[in-house]
Amino acid sequence: MSLAAGLAMTAGLAPAAQAAPPPIDYVALGDSYSAGSGILPLDPDARVACLRTTVNYPKIVADDLGADLTDVTCGAAQTSHLTEAQYPRVPAQLDALSAETDLVTLTIGGNDNSTFIGAILACGSAGALTAGRGNPCERTYGDHFTRQVTESTYPAVRQALQDVRDRAPGARVAILGYPWIVPAQDGCFAKLPIARGDIPYLRHLQATLNGVIERAAHDTGATFVDLAQRSEGRDACAPAAERWVEPLLFGTNVVPVHPNARGEAAMADAALDTLGY
Repeated sequence: MSLAAGLAMTAGLAPAAQAAPPPIDYVALGDSYSAGSGILPLDPDARVACLRTTVNYPKIVADDLGADLTDVTCGAAQTSHLTEAQYPRVPAQLDALSAETDLVTLTIGGNDNSTFIGAILACGSAGALTAGRGNPCERTYGDHFTRQVTESTYPAVRQALQDVRDRAPGARVAILGYPWIVPAQDGCFAKLPIARGDIPYLRHLQATLNGVIERAAHDTGATFVDLAQRSEGRDACAPAAERWVEPLLFGTNVVPVHPNARGEAAMADAALDTLGY
């Protein structure tokens, strides 16, 4: 047998090269904290009303994983907008899911019952009347906001996650908590006009919200990405070079009280770490 023939036979017996696996089919759902609303530049592929940025955490996650990303995040989204259109030509977000979806991430629940904006505006108005003294918001509203979260937001988020599971049964689903908006105490009245005594009140409200999101994730087999420890000291009252969330006044974002680019990058890191990628 000639050398050429022997090499040909050997080559024929060698196993075929393994084909590269397809990229992860990744769908990003959720509200303004997922869309990165307020951060420029805007995503040219998104409706302007969604205020989606090109540097939100889903895009960072997708770039890190080399994933095939479908991003339908949209500012002001509520849990209801997962199953119904939010704006004309902005379809229900769950329409982006399929049996082929491998990974889903989202933040959702903060806009239900106007939890964030309603409480911050209410407490800001109350704080302005007392020039930042006392706890006028807590005295006026008591457990109003937390009851809404536990009685209404929790079942809505739980159902939303179950709907995601039904549409994408083979996907890993990760829901992120919201990074701290206010510190544990004191506050920063000039930038975030909340009375000093109401800062712990708002902090407790956000802890309650993140708590029901974590509970809903546990109930539905989703992964909860906890940002509480990571975002400690990175709230809207932190120095400009350190904060992850911009304040109501004198911030850098087009949309205040939302994550800046540093915050979105931190959310991406938290998601990747928690998911083990």
